Amino acid sequence: MPKRTRSTLWRTLVTAAVTALTAAFLTPAVAQAAPRESRPVYSYTDAVRESVWVDTGLDGDGDGRTDRVAADIVRPAEPARQGRKVPVIMDASPYYSCCGRGNESQRKTYDAQGHVVQMPLFYDNFFVPRGYAFVGVDLAGSNRSDGCVDVGGRSDIQSAKAVIDWLNGRARAYTSRTGGTPVRAGWTNGRTGMIGKSWDGTIANGVAATGVKGLRTIVPISAISSWYDYYFAQGAPLYDGGPDELADYVESAGAHARCAAVQRELADGSPRSGDRTPLWTGRDYVKDAAKVRASVFLVHGMQDLNVRTKHFGQWWDALARHGVKRKIWLSQTGHVDPFDYRRGAWVDTLHRWFDHELLGYDNGVDREPAADIERHPGQWVTSTAWPPHGTRTTVLHPAAGSRAGVGTLGLRPAAGTETFTDDPARSETDWAAHLTASTPEKAGFLTAPLRRDVRLSGSSTVTVTATPTTGSAHLSAVLVDVGPDTIRDYADPAEGITTLTDRTCWGASTAGDSACFKETAAKTAAVDYTVVSRGWADLGHYAWPAKGVPLTPGRAYTITLSLAATDHVVPAGHRLALIVAGTDKDLIDPPSTRPTLTVDLARTTARVPLVGGAAAFARATSGGAGAPAPGVLDGVGAPRNAVRHVPAS
Repeated sequence: MPKRTRSTLWRTLVTAAVTALTAAFLTPAVAQAAPRESRPVYSYTDAVRESVWVDTGLDGDGDGRTDRVAADIVRPAEPARQGRKVPVIMDASPYYSCCGRGNESQRKTYDAQGHVVQMPLFYDNFFVPRGYAFVGVDLAGSNRSDGCVDVGGRSDIQSAKAVIDWLNGRARAYTSRTGGTPVRAGWTNGRTGMIGKSWDGTIANGVAATGVKGLRTIVPISAISSWYDYYFAQGAPLYDGGPDELADYVESAGAHARCAAVQRELADGSPRSGDRTPLWTGRDYVKDAAKVRASVFLVHGMQDLNVRTKHFGQWWDALARHGVKRKIWLSQTGHVDPFDYRRGAWVDTLHRWFDHELLGYDNGVDREPAADIERHPGQWVTSTAWPPHGTRTTVLHPAAGSRAGVGTLGLRPAAGTETFTDDPARSETDWAAHLTASTPEKAGFLTAPLRRDVRLSGSSTVTVTATPTTGSAHLSAVLVDVGPDTIRDYADPAEGITTLTDRTCWGASTAGDSACFKETAAKTAAVDYTVVSRGWADLGHYAWPAKGVPLTPGRAYTITLSLAATDHVVPAGHRLALIVAGTDKDLIDPPSTRPTLTVDLARTTARVPLVGGAAAFARATSGGAGAPAPGVLDGVGAPRNAVRHVPAS
């Protein structure tokens, strides 16, 4: 909560009373009402700050000794003196020294003895006074750790897993990077929750997929679930670089000198062909969802064009199939932390989540709606389940219209063809802006104006049968809500937020570690259309996702594109549109040729998850008019990534 001023006497009395109550609550033999909320009864100023180096059991840098990763710890001093053990909140990251964490790019700082002074973000400031330890782990090859960065592979995951093992008495740690005295974690009960945004949240996903004992919950924010899907979409390259460049970007100076062989392995194992190789199999956490023991509180921006929303959709669905306890927040932002778009509600919800999952408090957070969804900037709705009960896959069919490239979208199968020529200089914003006009680089299909709201919730697919004129082709499929709205400007460099100058405080501070952070506000844009969901593929991967083949010009190929997960309401008066095109500029790289593709509409469909299914769609579109007159529509700016192929902090 934000810091408030009280009188010294009142603060002293309340602190003493709560301390006494908390001590009683933490003593199982005392039969009193169970606590519902951890309180800030411990001193942050006097917290123990220490560093240990945990042996991972791996020798990633090939120097003949096993790698040790640095774990910087901030924990309350009082529980250990009172014989009580505390749970742990952990953020394992490669960003603590190279790039910084959070909206203000904070880095770890240290005193002359090497003890952490500033721990980035608010987690330690807020949770340590409430009886948690916070542990910031430097991934192997970064900051003060040995080893090499291997971009989501065995070394990355073992960096954090080994620390959890140490917290639970199953691994070794020392007081220094080389040599040193063995250290035991006698101050913790081993119950650990992992949290982090982007690469950090990705590590949480990967560690959970090992099934490690002691990991009770994870909170992955804008996190990757399969590294192949970070770099490729069904064979189509999403970025112009690979994991070797990413390792080079984040690793420490020492790792640069030691890890050339690992970077070569990363480069050799991730060819730009888009084929799935063993390197990608080892970095796919979705396939191991059955091993997950931890609960999952998942957070993602529905307009995240860095870690795209396919990641949360496939991870959520896999966890659901295996009965993992889940909660989800979906915002209108891009790659943004919820602390920077819904701060008060986020801190409160995260607090109750960790209290429930790590302290065992019955505070009701597990009985609240499973999903919070931002419907308009700053306006949120909830769903008991996600996708909501009653969501059904509905098959929609594109049909030719009276103008070339401008057709209709409905429930009835259709015949005919549409033709477009790949233009790598055009993006989804160009296609949508000219959706109602005949243009050579896309085909668009629109429903009649809706008489009722239609809600999409979940992941869509689009099956396309297309005949190319050249030996290579990339495809894009985009769902668009056509109609006026005010949305977060996710194409802005800040991806939907504006950083203000005022600060609010979330926990206790020291001279070297402030709990006060700059406030933010929504950055909005008035638009005529909103891109709802996207998917891309290399047509050469039509038969086997693992390996592409050259195409035969003049031959028809059928491929199903997986579109990103979303939750979006197309309101009455708007239209739902499907665009089929080639290269989506700055979101996929172009093929080696510039094909013209003829789409067989009789063999092209969109399977869309609609609340109420086909019946709801039929009611919403009954009696509507045909395609609208041509006109240029305004949207957000062209899609972009501020830092190419880097899952930013």
